[in-house]
Amino acid sequence: MLTVLRIHLPSEVPIVGCEIAPYVLLRRPDGSVSIDEVPEPAPLIGYCMKYKWYRNQGDQKVAICSVHPTEQATLQCLVCLKEKVPITKSYHCTPRCLSDAWQHHRSLHDRAKKTAKENGAEEEELFGRFNSNNGSISMYPTAVAEKTGEAWSEVGFSRTYTPTSDDINHVLKFECVAIDVETRKHVGNVNAILTARVIPAPSPTPRHMIPVNVALSGQLNLDGRIASGTFSVLSYNILSDAYATNEVYSYCPTWALSWPYRRQNLLREIIGYQADIVCLQEVQSDHFEEFFAPELDKHGYQALYKKKTSEVYSGNPNTLDGCATFFRRDRFSHVKKYEVEFNKAAQSSSAGQKKVALSRLIKDNIALIVVLEAKFTSRVSGNPGKRQLICVANTHVNVHHEHKDVKLWQVHTLLKGLEKIAVSADIPMLVCGDFNSVPGSAPHALLANGKVGTLHPDLAVDPLGILRSTNNLTHQLPLVSAYSSFARMAGVTPGLEQQRRRMDALTLEPLFTNCSRDFVGTVDYIFYTADSLFVESVLELLDEENLRKHTAIPSPEWSSDHIALLAEFRCKPRIRC
Repeated sequence: MLTVLRIHLPSEVPIVGCEIAPYVLLRRPDGSVSIDEVPEPAPLIGYCMKYKWYRNQGDQKVAICSVHPTEQATLQCLVCLKEKVPITKSYHCTPRCLSDAWQHHRSLHDRAKKTAKENGAEEEELFGRFNSNNGSISMYPTAVAEKTGEAWSEVGFSRTYTPTSDDINHVLKFECVAIDVETRKHVGNVNAILTARVIPAPSPTPRHMIPVNVALSGQLNLDGRIASGTFSVLSYNILSDAYATNEVYSYCPTWALSWPYRRQNLLREIIGYQADIVCLQEVQSDHFEEFFAPELDKHGYQALYKKKTSEVYSGNPNTLDGCATFFRRDRFSHVKKYEVEFNKAAQSSSAGQKKVALSRLIKDNIALIVVLEAKFTSRVSGNPGKRQLICVANTHVNVHHEHKDVKLWQVHTLLKGLEKIAVSADIPMLVCGDFNSVPGSAPHALLANGKVGTLHPDLAVDPLGILRSTNNLTHQLPLVSAYSSFARMAGVTPGLEQQRRRMDALTLEPLFTNCSRDFVGTVDYIFYTADSLFVESVLELLDEENLRKHTAIPSPEWSSDHIALLAEFRCKPRIRC
């Protein structure tokens, strides 16, 4: 069983161990504590280290927060008790915790009222008093029982220790001491660290593949791919650690926002989708080299990466993020890689002739285009002698809302580059990424419709004439959004109808792919060339209410503020893939 361990130290950042062994914190001679990952040290001449892990066997029965499972409860919602909501759902660790989670928490009351049908006015009165800070502590009495007992049992003797299911709800203690190799006696004091309770790792809601091909019916699980001629593509903005700050995501527990926890949670999620091609955005360059590339290599993926340019960025170059594309070596081989730097494109464009316009276009965004050769043949066409290429573009478009002209210019530049590739070869294309553009915006219209209407309101945001200096805002690629297949498919299967309710009826796109406290909307897409590819199935969308139980994402279950998109494709027979 996967467990989560958080190290508690005064005035120190909590460190989380997840799935693999937790980090060991070593105390420096000056008394400070290192929170970096500690490699197994080489023995010092004449000395070695001795390690021990213990489990507290005392009484650990405490009330825990229903939102932050590592925190003990200090508040209890009286409305939950009166409405007979399960008692575990009534606990919160702080007033802020209850306030942040109120929208979801209140729905628990509403459900209970369907049977009780009373106390509605009293609920409003209670929450109003809570917000006014009048008597809030007496309204939500403390519900914490102190831990007792100091019985410890040894559970590990190595530098690292992976918590087991037996450790859940228990405190662990780590001890280390230097040993004289000759005398086998301790040198100096034994250093000990106590952890917080070990908690079960949150389990995200399983997501299934839903077929959109009329020849299929029912739901497919991730192991139920229908034929060797199909291939799947995942697109996922994983939220760079540099952007995952407590200020922006204050609703997410610190331990769940820490990179040691998130990277393992993200890896487990990504591997679980079993995609043939994986397009990730916001991948820090150091995390790509040190974690994602080697870890995904173990699962049979080859990695390609393009870091953002740094004309604007002035931080640590190792934390500069970019786009990473992975593909399964047993299904594809690498043919060619194109790196698109929008800064360079701006400098060589006609807009670049104006210094002020060039300055507006310099945003460091990039795109990574990869041409792959398939190692499989389609069950439909069955032509093993035909070399089949597939082109995959992975991009992250500028985020600033006020720079609509820059977003549109970047998307147009990318599409013009893809057109050149399409002219040179009859090749299916996929365009994936975080476009930071909602459905109906000019960048989305350009992608989905091949053009932007002259009266589109986004075109009014062009203070420096960047768009006016661009040739026609059109392209010739027959691009279609993979998730719009839900809306176009005929049929009334239960799974399909549920997914349609999570789609926008006007734009035919998901209601959201990004769900933070301050923004809920769709900015991520997988587009494909409809003249060369079929969509066989897509990964089901998530319910906003489910994600809102922790206010928003990231959360202990989901480690990014975006959700992953996954679509399964098959080449059309005329392409003979």
